[in-house]
Amino acid sequence: MTQVTDHGGGVHSIKVPIPDNPLGHTLVHVLDTDRGPVLIDTGWDDPEAWDTLTAGLAAVGTGIGDIHGVVVTHHHPDHHGLSGQVREASGAWIAMHAADAAIVRRTRESRPGTWLSYLAAKLTAVGAPEEHLAPLRAAAAERGRARLLPGQRAALPDREIVPGELLGLAGRALRAIWTPGHTPGHVCLHLEERHPGNLPGRGRLFSGDHLLPGISPHIGLYGDPDDAAVTDPLGDYLDSLERIGRLGAAEVLPAHQYAFADAAGRVRELLAHHEERLTGLLGLLVTALTPWELAERMEWNRPWDRIPHGSRNIAVSEAEAHLRRLVKLGRAEAVAGSDPVTYIAV
Repeated sequence: MTQVTDHGGGVHSIKVPIPDNPLGHTLVHVLDTDRGPVLIDTGWDDPEAWDTLTAGLAAVGTGIGDIHGVVVTHHHPDHHGLSGQVREASGAWIAMHAADAAIVRRTRESRPGTWLSYLAAKLTAVGAPEEHLAPLRAAAAERGRARLLPGQRAALPDREIVPGELLGLAGRALRAIWTPGHTPGHVCLHLEERHPGNLPGRGRLFSGDHLLPGISPHIGLYGDPDDAAVTDPLGDYLDSLERIGRLGAAEVLPAHQYAFADAAGRVRELLAHHEERLTGLLGLLVTALTPWELAERMEWNRPWDRIPHGSRNIAVSEAEAHLRRLVKLGRAEAVAGSDPVTYIAV
């Protein structure tokens, strides 16, 4: 059954399912404007998700053909997947931050197998064992399979979301806030209007994956085969969190789980969580470890031997992001001459 929530003040959310994913669903928000409804994210490119989205729109008294625009919080397929199909059905524009639009463009233009070959080389450099690397190399060699990667046919946006600016939605005051970390171009969207339930605070925040009530979003290295820049995604995320905490929003409308108040309190919890995790990793790094070995020893939501192959890639990327942060803070360093590279606390 389609699940739709009326948040008041011309804002609804639709639970759009994500296939085979423990998150379960993406909350696609529908924002009424004087020129027609605008979607904030669209959900995964999947027939069931499409049917749920269209049924949800019908339940709030509109339809796909009425959609005026799509604002994408970030490029991940559970947020941007259906944007192209919505545009085809309605003529709606699609808006995204330039940094994530660049990722969409690069993914669409990359040759079959490029990403998998890059990932295999990257994992080799951080100490992944051969039994983990072999399936990636085989998939890269099967050029046709690489075309099925999520994002390969993601829609290119028509408009750029400019941080700090209002989005120009008729009759609404929606301001973009750049919150990199989960992705380089992640944005939150601040609805600068009185809360319809008169909750204390400054409007409502569509937080995408940046600020969730019960889980911490994945923070991994920004992967770009053509960019050798040394990024600090966790540092980006922590800085962005503090900026959102100072905003004083009355209510947060995230893309997963449920709406909640006390954004500042949740920000404090997440800042403390990451500081505790960094401290814990320093305890592990009394012995030099590769990023893969560190990921094996970190605490996850299940034991390492029960984490699926693809999820291990994500876990190692998160371990690397935490290592990158520790190195930048001067609390850890790479061991000179190690291959694959190892890190140790200092």
